Amino acid sequence: MLPPLSPTGHTDTFTRDHLPPAEEWPELHFDLPELHYPDLLNCAEELLDRTIARFGSERRCLVGQRESWTYGQLRRHVDQIAHVLADDLGVRPGNRVLLRGPNSPWLAACWLAVQKVGGVVVTVLPALRSGELAAILRSAAIGYALCDHRYLDDLTAVLDGAPEMGTRVLSYGGGEEDSLEARAASRPAEFSAVRVAADDACMIAYTSGTTGAPKGCVHFHRDVLAIADTFSARVLRPLPDDLFVGSPPFAFTFGLGGLLIFPLRAGAASLLLERAGPDELLDAVTNHRASVVFTAPTAYRALLARIDGHDLSSLRRCVSAGEHLPAATWQAWHEATGVRIIDGIGATEMLHIFVSAADDDIRPGATGHAVPGFRVAILDDAGRPVPDGEAGSLAVRGPVGCRYLADERQRRYVRHGWNLTGDTYVRDADGYLWYQARSDDMIISAGYNIAPAEVEEALLASPEVAETAVVGVPDAERGEIVKAFVVLREGATGSPERAEGLKEHVKSHIAPYKTPRAVEFLAALPRTATGKLQRFKLRESN
Repeated sequence: MLPPLSPTGHTDTFTRDHLPPAEEWPELHFDLPELHYPDLLNCAEELLDRTIARFGSERRCLVGQRESWTYGQLRRHVDQIAHVLADDLGVRPGNRVLLRGPNSPWLAACWLAVQKVGGVVVTVLPALRSGELAAILRSAAIGYALCDHRYLDDLTAVLDGAPEMGTRVLSYGGGEEDSLEARAASRPAEFSAVRVAADDACMIAYTSGTTGAPKGCVHFHRDVLAIADTFSARVLRPLPDDLFVGSPPFAFTFGLGGLLIFPLRAGAASLLLERAGPDELLDAVTNHRASVVFTAPTAYRALLARIDGHDLSSLRRCVSAGEHLPAATWQAWHEATGVRIIDGIGATEMLHIFVSAADDDIRPGATGHAVPGFRVAILDDAGRPVPDGEAGSLAVRGPVGCRYLADERQRRYVRHGWNLTGDTYVRDADGYLWYQARSDDMIISAGYNIAPAEVEEALLASPEVAETAVVGVPDAERGEIVKAFVVLREGATGSPERAEGLKEHVKSHIAPYKTPRAVEFLAALPRTATGKLQRFKLRESN
């Protein structure tokens, strides 16, 4: 049941005032002893100051493209920025502060500094444009913004057109006289973290918009620590000497956890890339000897195509999330590197990964099972568990849960006390969870239920196919037919003959009724700025 909220430590209670009503919250469970945190908390103090107390200040912490900091240097920058926020700008506990910029040590320092003053961080993708920024600024009532100087134009355009917002902006990275770093340089090097309630908001993470308008997901100080003390500590198991690297931005909670929260909690280091395409990732692992990688399934396939000539022997852990990881990709990566990819499913609503498996526990093609600290079920439309082997809706409970900021869609995501992720899964007799489709992506053709993931797996087994996405499109006779959108490998060209060959290939791998009746070749699949596939655009193209 929903526990009563603690007395807030925020002077600006906007975020708490716009949480869903208690009856719309999911059930929360704190099944592990380490999930019982003090009533008063500051997650930045725990991630930074407490880690320094355990490991010392001289350890390597953040490696950037222009600067690298030890833990002690990061703390100095964080505390100086905190003074700028509190003393110069007047940021008070509970005020929302927008961050905009690519992954870098300075973005990391800004994120931690906002937490230290008790603010609420709203990190946005640098790729967002004026209309998208305006929606978030209004939704979260943003009062302050810290922005990489290269990404100011869209932000200032929005604010110039809406002076009533009153948002104050400081830029960093450009060396201007009044820049954030110039102000911070003259500030004291120590700042006492503002401890607020463990269940006070520390961030609002906006979804990537794969299923409609982005939603603001509110997370608490204790939530930040909970994802580190569950998935990271119990499944990933990082070492203090690890160097993390990856492609997801901090605005994508997969990246925030994997490239900032998890390494800091473990006393490890993070290599932050502003651009993290396949070539940059391979060079980073080779040149910096990175040991932990966070990226998406499509990126692992792209890395495989470019792997020759790169020394990846430093890799110890590889994590995949954001989309289903095909077994073929897992096998190819394992054969090429000897590393077993740790697959997982998470959600912005849940902050990070809650189903996964590592090492000998992995079954290629399966996402895994509940991460320690979480409970998972497969439910029917009435909220009842379905038998193992039958498809149903993935439902999860744990120490974190969905709390949309003033959004009626809360009632769709949380039902029967469960967080319903919108994914269709099958659980086998051993408790492993096998992805079928996004719940609204299941294809029903002539009475048959067809999981797109299974058809995609079959297509990806063809050496001609680089990427593919399968959707259902309307058909007068069958209701829907299976249509495959295919990106071919370099050197291959699309043709009717190749389409027929791919259909025959699928028939040789899975039941014929699942074979695509239409194949369309594309140069690239439509994706969000965070790399997630936008199937709705493929459906709309028909």
